[in-house]
Amino acid sequence: MKVCGQNIRKIRRSKDLTQEYMAFEMGISQKAYSDIENSKVKINLEILTKISDILDIRPSDICSISHKCGMDEYEDKYHSLLEYMKMNNISIPQEYLKKD
Repeated sequence: MKVCGQNIRKIRRSKDLTQEYMAFEMGISQKAYSDIENSKVKINLEILTKISDILDIRPSDICSISHKCGMDEYEDKYHSLLEYMKMNNISIPQEYLKKD
């Protein structure tokens, strides 16, 4: 997670934003924000989303997403769920069916 804090700092600086500005936008103290950039606190999804919104970037631009969260895994789960629903005669809303 240390890389995430370093990435946040680098991106923030490239946009000429101060820690004080970031902290104000997030509704936290400058010290609390500094702790994020210095990797003294774990970055959760809420923090990551707030920071990426302020910086106008994607969360993945800050922290790489684990390979376990890749699209292939979601595709597999999606197909498994559809198969389960079909086998158990559970109706599937049309908008959830992919048009291949």
